[in-house]
Amino acid sequence: MNRLLARLVIAAAALCWAPSVWAVTITPIAGESGVTAWLAEDHSVPVVTLRFAFPGGATYDPPGKGGTASMVAATLDEGSGPYDTTEFHTRLENLATRLSFSAGQDEFGGSMRMLKRNVGESAELLRLSLTDPHFAPEDIERIRAEIVAILQRQARNPRSLSSRLWMHTAFEAHPYGANTDGTEASVAAITRDDLVAFAKRRIQRKGLVLAVVGDITATEAAALIEHVFGGLPSGEGAPQIPEAEPADAGALIVSRSPVPQSVVTFGQSGIKRADPDWYAALVLNDILGGGGFRGRLMQEIREKRGLAYGVSTELVPYRHAGLVLGSVATENARVRESIELVRAEWKRMREEGPSEAELQRAKTYLTGSFPLGLDSTQHVAAVLLQMQLDGLGADYLDRRADLINGVTLDQARRVAKRLYDPDRLSFVVVGNPADVTPIEPPRPANR
Repeated sequence: MNRLLARLVIAAAALCWAPSVWAVTITPIAGESGVTAWLAEDHSVPVVTLRFAFPGGATYDPPGKGGTASMVAATLDEGSGPYDTTEFHTRLENLATRLSFSAGQDEFGGSMRMLKRNVGESAELLRLSLTDPHFAPEDIERIRAEIVAILQRQARNPRSLSSRLWMHTAFEAHPYGANTDGTEASVAAITRDDLVAFAKRRIQRKGLVLAVVGDITATEAAALIEHVFGGLPSGEGAPQIPEAEPADAGALIVSRSPVPQSVVTFGQSGIKRADPDWYAALVLNDILGGGGFRGRLMQEIREKRGLAYGVSTELVPYRHAGLVLGSVATENARVRESIELVRAEWKRMREEGPSEAELQRAKTYLTGSFPLGLDSTQHVAAVLLQMQLDGLGADYLDRRADLINGVTLDQARRVAKRLYDPDRLSFVVVGNPADVTPIEPPRPANR
């Protein structure tokens, strides 16, 4: 009963914590070892969230052993220090603490959310998981089986297959072309030594990014990050990964599958986060396909013709490549029509750009909706972490609205010509579409 009450307390506290974006004050803090973090204090509820990222994620998986980073993320909390798996998770549960690790393409990281009164004990569990993980053989085999089951589900999921095939076709041998979870063969090849070696190389102080949010003072937060991360090896940072340019020369790939509707992933090269045209591109994406029912693609494909339940696009700024990606699912008999509409809207955006009314609506939405996402310590911590990863500066929250509102119609139209190119727009279809003729991709020049 006590554990249940504790879980209810932390859930209720997280839901009730809803700051205004203007109330988020960022304070840089540092531990004695030189570990630094951004802190946002809020003492309205007794909850603290810690988020962290180490440089180097799945892009640093050993050759032939894709999925190593993901397996490390799944096993770090499976027993550490004096605790086996059951004891470790029981302690987390008794402390009403949530701990998770994750592996993306460019970073390896995690988060911990805890009650104020349990910060010390919770932090010790995190420290142990980072410095003394067991990687017990029985846990590794259980996690391996779980990952294989995930991969098998992905192999039956048209949306997952379409996205993975697009990335593989676009990037081929570059790490971005691989599934972060690996393949059944690569996961089977991963050994305990591989997991230990990956954790030893990636879990380090150099390049570490931290965010602390909630009911904690600067002094307490500095002691927290020092206790958890101060004893980690200094490390050498992440090795260099080559820049990647996707093969986006208008390919149309069809992977036949006996399903009633096809899933289409489409996209081309985009821009990275540090590009000066980022905010214009952000506004344009909202107008084209990122703005829900306001978006041009949604209007043309769903509202006017009823071809799909939804269609969307997004900017994907990897560290070493930028993409504009989108997706739509539609009945097999109308896939060709949907693809032609996407191409037409891509071309119209390039040639005409947005209207003044569209520009103003997008800017109003992007500036007005952003604060609504800062409704918990978890969400604020995620934003603070990403701000650091993107090098945006601690005053970004104060500047963001002005950066978006500063996008002019002339700038937006110029960037539309730069960003959108229907001749480079590539499609991957998973399903059994009618009247769709595949267009083979050209062989990439540089990989």
